[in-house]
Amino acid sequence: MSPMGQILFLAVDDCCSLPNGTFEMVGPTAPMSLAGPIDKEVCQMQNRSVLDLDVIDDPLAAIAALDPVRTRILGQLVEPGSATTLATDLGLTRQKANYHLRVLEAQGLVELVEERPRRGLTERVVRATARSYLVAPDAIDEHAADPSRVDRLSSRYLLAVAVRMVKEVLELSRRAERAEKTLPTLAIDTEIRFASAAERAEFTAELAAAVRDLAARYHDEAAPRGRWHRLVVASHPHPHPPTAQQGAT
Repeated sequence: MSPMGQILFLAVDDCCSLPNGTFEMVGPTAPMSLAGPIDKEVCQMQNRSVLDLDVIDDPLAAIAALDPVRTRILGQLVEPGSATTLATDLGLTRQKANYHLRVLEAQGLVELVEERPRRGLTERVVRATARSYLVAPDAIDEHAADPSRVDRLSSRYLLAVAVRMVKEVLELSRRAERAEKTLPTLAIDTEIRFASAAERAEFTAELAAAVRDLAARYHDEAAPRGRWHRLVVASHPHPHPPTAQQGAT
């Protein structure tokens, strides 16, 4: 069977305070799953838009989110709700729903939308801070997502680079939002079906050489107004390759 892979080029612009602009070439490895950190101050603003995807990199927040009941609650709170509505929808007592909401709110995973009177009490309406979450490896092991501590030839290295990249991009995007600026980024995603493992190796070598040449041509440490960037090039086998018939259509 001919090897099939996906290749993803990601360039991050406007690197504000990233320590340096390094180039890293990663060969074909395992699929990656990504996300980035929550800015607590911004997330508590009622009028902000909810993130499509956010990363959980704090151990206590990971424990809170991975509880099966709280996972269901976060799923329900894509739309604003209260302890009362959650109790009805999930078959919980109101006291239990309130308890789980307090835990999630303490970890910054849900936020207050409004408070309104209800039968002589104050009902708190909350929502999740994101539509979906990813628990980062370093929420369990503080060194898990540090590329410098991972074998560069392993799939774990790609995952570590991917987690770091998305965390940095989301941090930068939050800064850009606060400054009311646009964050320039680039992503190119394509699929390649290699005829053989040998051709895949040749492609990897040619791509690495081409990127090295481009990086050397445009890299300028002396430019007075120069901006550091991080470039990541990654490839991995396709997790669900199309059949020959699908490819022909």
